[in-house]
Amino acid sequence: MSASCLDASAQLDLGKHELARRPDERLTQKASLNAVALLLDYFTKIAVGLVVTPILVGGLGRSVFGIWEMLGRLIGYMSVTDGRPTEALRLVIANEQAIDDPASKRRYVGSALAIWVLFLPILVAAGAVLVWLSPTLTKASPESYFSVRVTAAFLVINFLLANLAALPESVLRGTNLGYRRMGLQAGLNVVGAIAVAGAVYLGLGLIGIAGAQVLLSAITGLLFWLVVRKYVSWFGIAKPSRSEIRSLLGVSVWNSLGSLIAKLHLASDVIILGVIASSSLITTYVLTGYAAQTVIGIITLNLGAASPGMGGLIGQKQYAKTAALRKEIMVMNWLLVTAIGSTILLWNKSFLHLWVGTEYYAGTWVNLLSVLIMAQTVFIRSDAYVIDAALQLRDRVLVSALAGILSIAFCLVLTRFFGILGLCLGILGGRLTQTVCYPFMANALLDRSRGLRLYGLVRPGLAMCLLFASSSYVGQRLLARNWIEWAGCVGASLAVALCFALVAGLSTDSREPLIKRLRLICLSIGSQLRR
Repeated sequence: MSASCLDASAQLDLGKHELARRPDERLTQKASLNAVALLLDYFTKIAVGLVVTPILVGGLGRSVFGIWEMLGRLIGYMSVTDGRPTEALRLVIANEQAIDDPASKRRYVGSALAIWVLFLPILVAAGAVLVWLSPTLTKASPESYFSVRVTAAFLVINFLLANLAALPESVLRGTNLGYRRMGLQAGLNVVGAIAVAGAVYLGLGLIGIAGAQVLLSAITGLLFWLVVRKYVSWFGIAKPSRSEIRSLLGVSVWNSLGSLIAKLHLASDVIILGVIASSSLITTYVLTGYAAQTVIGIITLNLGAASPGMGGLIGQKQYAKTAALRKEIMVMNWLLVTAIGSTILLWNKSFLHLWVGTEYYAGTWVNLLSVLIMAQTVFIRSDAYVIDAALQLRDRVLVSALAGILSIAFCLVLTRFFGILGLCLGILGGRLTQTVCYPFMANALLDRSRGLRLYGLVRPGLAMCLLFASSSYVGQRLLARNWIEWAGCVGASLAVALCFALVAGLSTDSREPLIKRLRLICLSIGSQLRR
């Protein structure tokens, strides 16, 4: 056989290999771009928060800022009364990506809108109750009752507008095109920050800040609608049948219950601390846990970026590929949580000292428990995304409900005796139910063995414990003198922690696929940027 024939044959084999890789590469590319878009939005939000939070604390005062935090959490509980149709729409659209039926998908959009209208009276009634009770629940002084109620009313209106704005965004994310809004949300975050700072500067107080958020939500909804109309060819609203509404309503109801329970997990801590202790203590708790909560948000965004692709794989019953992807995600999340968590333990005290003052630091043990809660939450959400992508929300919600009940019970008891420390212990203890059950549920959905290889967790577990314990001990004795010193130390500490975790905590079988996936992600992002 001639050399030219050999070359042609090799090229043909290479072409077949490339074609075989393309679906996986396309999913990786879209997930990477979605992650970049979400992280851009989120880091902008973080930067905005770093600038705006001291303005709010200084302009409102410690006590009123605590009231603002409580109002935000209280209004968040309204999510249980809206049916969560937009989230159900995202899950269904993602699961049926491979189905070419534009008319059916438009009816799904119509079903989501119909469910929102159906739940609107309940939303209004729940909002009215929260508005009336808000001064009592936040322990506001009698002279501020009016301003607190008006602020709560604006936040209720903002909640309604934000739900409508989420409808086109859910379609964009469900079709795995979330990256098409890259930069838009980031710009809106900056606009919102300017509006909030302006309200504080003009002395408009809580009412002005809440009014600025209402205006921002209205603008956001309009812009998202225009973006989706441009990039999703089938997007529109069609009249659904009753059976289609009922089908989506079933997903919506379980998703709504799951959302309520998530709010109980995430927001009950502040409510319990405010009721049992004081709104001033809330400020200390929120600011001490700010870094850990920020990391949860970042990693959750990455999970959200991969979720549409995972939903599409599950919808096509490609369970082996989904299981391999889930393992890679878990390993990557462990690496991030371990390295970033140890860095927080080292430098969170210095961060608060430079940002708002050392008096807002709740102590070494609370700092450690906040990082442990961060790690626990990330792993819980990693498997929750798999379960939701398979549209099997019922069992997950029931387990989550049990965990929520236990968390609230533990927090109520322990906070009375140990304050913030007891609150953190209650959260960790209550969520152990999810920590144990979710991995078994995800394995069963992906047709894997119901048993878990616990011995595979020993090495990464020991590496994490060693890093967290040493970082917590050393962090008590460190205090950066300025932001430049702090940034340099954080960067160096993070690099060392990443290297240690990668080498000491992961086996070769776990490390090599992770490095390969990270290389593919970098190539995908670089290729898109060059275009």
